[in-house]
Amino acid sequence: MPQQVHAIRPEDIHPLTEFLRNHRDAVGRLRETGRAEVLTVHGKAAIVVQDADAYQRMLELADQMDTIIGIREGLDSIERGEGMSLDEFKRRFRAKYPLPDAPGATGTEGR
Repeated sequence: MPQQVHAIRPEDIHPLTEFLRNHRDAVGRLRETGRAEVLTVHGKAAIVVQDADAYQRMLELADQMDTIIGIREGLDSIERGEGMSLDEFKRRFRAKYPLPDAPGATGTEGR
């Protein structure tokens, strides 16, 4: 089941000095909630901190999203007629990168 994505809440905003004074409590809170927190300097957002597991999950989700976007772009490209058939690709590939025939090769493998 996908983990719910959390927005920054007002209670997740803390001054950097408070974080530094009470870092043990802050780290425990980060681990417990799994939410990122915004640390402020002079009242302005300066740093975002989060638990390592939550950060890893965010990286994995970003990677999945990049994959989905790439697939969608590829499908859109095909719909616009910008692709080529597998046979055309093989022909062009073999013309650009001539490979020696393998012993016993008939030239029909993979068709």
